[in-house]
Amino acid sequence: MATLSTRMTRALHLRNPIISAPMAFAAGGRLAAAVSRAGGLGLIGGGYGDPAWLEEQFAAAAGERVGVGFITWSLRKSPSLLADVLKHRPAAVMLSFGDPRPFVDEIRAAGALLICQCQDMGHVMDAVDVGADIVVAQGAEAGGHGALRGTLTFVPETADYLMHHAPDTLLLAAGGIGDGRTLAASLMLGADGVLVGTRLWAAREALVKEGHHRAILETDGDGTLRTTIADIARQIPWPRGFTARIRRNAFTERWHGREADLEKNVAVEGPKYRQAFAAGDPENTGVWFGEAAGLIDSIDPAAAIVERIVNEAAFRLERRGGAILA
Repeated sequence: MATLSTRMTRALHLRNPIISAPMAFAAGGRLAAAVSRAGGLGLIGGGYGDPAWLEEQFAAAAGERVGVGFITWSLRKSPSLLADVLKHRPAAVMLSFGDPRPFVDEIRAAGALLICQCQDMGHVMDAVDVGADIVVAQGAEAGGHGALRGTLTFVPETADYLMHHAPDTLLLAAGGIGDGRTLAASLMLGADGVLVGTRLWAAREALVKEGHHRAILETDGDGTLRTTIADIARQIPWPRGFTARIRRNAFTERWHGREADLEKNVAVEGPKYRQAFAAGDPENTGVWFGEAAGLIDSIDPAAAIVERIVNEAAFRLERRGGAILA
């Protein structure tokens, strides 16, 4: 297997510049541990905060070096969750979608790295202001929640800002990173590594129902959209400005563009959504993956995914780069 040495691999003592996204309900301990064993760093998805579930997932990681990620605005409602998780000595804590300031000191005191996921330059400036060790520039191509910036321009703009204001801060690209070409491109854009979500959502170790895994294999990059209807159905009050990228299906055909009607009928539609999600129904619930679906044609072990991405990126950077320059 090839290896790629970057500032991130050297700083975090990794073999490969890949961190797995802490995808709520999908990124459990088995997936995080598998990514870490493959030379990256796996993150458990803290989601909306279920203490018992988090304990189960750290147990499933079986002592492997892993981290954890939280939805920041939700964590503020249950701040004791952070203290509980920090007892497991995570390598890193990633905060997304909200002000990280209330949690920075506690994370640092525990010896964990602080990762701040950002969706616009204002978020990047906040992350630098609080002294984040790692900034994630998340493009709108990503599955799940995000905002409007595209990865191709957001990553180099963030790289330029960090170079002038926080040159020691590491940068990860996120959003549409699904193979070695996109890893290689991210490094050329100025990133020190990548945060991989959708491609590892399609890993055998992910906590994803078989029906949803089948759905991603049947979906190309055009088969998703950004919407608020999944949050309306779940009655989860996300802050304004964030939408979720999910698969186009019968649920989105029925309700996208009819948000007000869904809100009026949520007492009936909400339980239907949750039942369909639990059953792995690919048509009548949110199926949470991004535009990288168009790069995925198999469900594989996480280690094989990491190895393939790194090998292809090394080939592209070493061989194709030389061919282009020649």
